[in-house]
Amino acid sequence: MKCPFCGHDEDRVIDSRPAEEGAAIRRRRECIGCCGRYTTYEKIESLPLLVIKKDGTREPFSRDKILNGLLKACEKRPVSNDQLYEILSFVEARIQSAPNREISSGDIGELVMVRLKDVDEVAYVRFASVYRQFKDVHSFMEELTQMLSKK
Repeated sequence: MKCPFCGHDEDRVIDSRPAEEGAAIRRRRECIGCCGRYTTYEKIESLPLLVIKKDGTREPFSRDKILNGLLKACEKRPVSNDQLYEILSFVEARIQSAPNREISSGDIGELVMVRLKDVDEVAYVRFASVYRQFKDVHSFMEELTQMLSKK
């Protein structure tokens, strides 16, 4: 494994533990060259998942795309990386366990929002505003009103 900091290809494993409900192994590693620490995940390769986009095109499922969306929604919010990876793991586990190897981008967004709402409401509203593409202030206010009424 190459170190993400210095590129050295020797490291030692400091800690290993199950992740993603036993579907992966999380390893903390320390670079022999620079002593930098980083985390890797090992998991079983599975059949590729295809995401059906709003325009009908299909593309391979990308964990990174979901993570990037979460990072943008949670920018400057008190949400830890562990919470983000928990959401990401939940979404990926649900998708991987589905019998169909194709899923709509809408279904993925809904899974993310279900978990994000419990973690941080501001991040949820940010994510929903991009994902649901509110047409005007009125539709945005409807979403906020629904959130407030559930409290």
